[in-house]
Amino acid sequence: MKNQFKHTAKMLGAVLCLGVAVTASAANAKDWRGWNIHVQDYPVSHGMEAFIKEVEEKTEGRIKGKVFHGGVLGSQPDAIEQVRLGIMDFGVFSLGPMGQAVPEANVVSLPFIFKSVPDMHRLMDGAAGEALGKGLEAKGIVALGYYDAGARSFYNSIKPINTPDDVKGMKVRVMNNDLFVGMVDSMGGNATPMAFAEVYQSIKTGVVDGAENNPPSYESTNHFEVAKYYSMSQHLIIPECLCMSKKTFDALSDADKAIVKAAGKASTELQRSLWDAREAASMKKVVDAGVIVNEIADKSAFQAAMKPVYAQFLAKYPDLEGLVTIFQKGE
Repeated sequence: MKNQFKHTAKMLGAVLCLGVAVTASAANAKDWRGWNIHVQDYPVSHGMEAFIKEVEEKTEGRIKGKVFHGGVLGSQPDAIEQVRLGIMDFGVFSLGPMGQAVPEANVVSLPFIFKSVPDMHRLMDGAAGEALGKGLEAKGIVALGYYDAGARSFYNSIKPINTPDDVKGMKVRVMNNDLFVGMVDSMGGNATPMAFAEVYQSIKTGVVDGAENNPPSYESTNHFEVAKYYSMSQHLIIPECLCMSKKTFDALSDADKAIVKAAGKASTELQRSLWDAREAASMKKVVDAGVIVNEIADKSAFQAAMKPVYAQFLAKYPDLEGLVTIFQKGE
């Protein structure tokens, strides 16, 4: 009887120890939250899911996480602030709106700062991206990769655009941003800020002659039905940043930091390939529908027309002249 009691006591002790170990392991696991504005079936969303999955696998479950799609955790400005403060762990943000919190991010919103999408990839993966990353880090954000959000190009109902002179007198819907208004005005066009939801009807009724956006947006909104000329100006190529809270990142071991960085790089490569496929499908659909697409091989005339826009920008942000130069030199 006495031996049986000892055996039972040992068994209970082992169970208790196992329970403590499991509880301690669960307590040590980090549960990250990720913010995403896009729907679940979208290149950005797939990239984010691949990122957190790789982090979970490579850390053997020490780090777990969940991506919250569709902006359910709040607006982008609020989410950026939460990542900065360490309340949110990671997210993917368009660098355009990030300029409010991180002035350096405004540089990529300058028209024609990138010559092409491959040029954007090269610069953001190199010294230019590193320089921008320092600005982000100073504000509490670590850039793990720069996702592709496509290139915005002009489309209209009148004619192909091959030179800045082709924009003269044209009424073009733009986003409500002084940079984008100045971009169209500098080419002699009439920039018309308006809500995106109003664009289709406004082109159809002649309130505006055209607008500008990336191919998936042009296709998915059916704007190609009322504006059959799509000119590949690629005047705005604004990446999205796979970002992490510096507070979250700094709390990691060196080994886990390396895992997170590698997962960010792999995620970026996946997202870009998915975006390419999505964009190619959109272009095929609009071309099959009769859209006239024209390439613009030499964008130097457009870039020259942007001098007043750049001058105004640097007057507002004189400290960013060095960063603008890095991007312009394409190093």
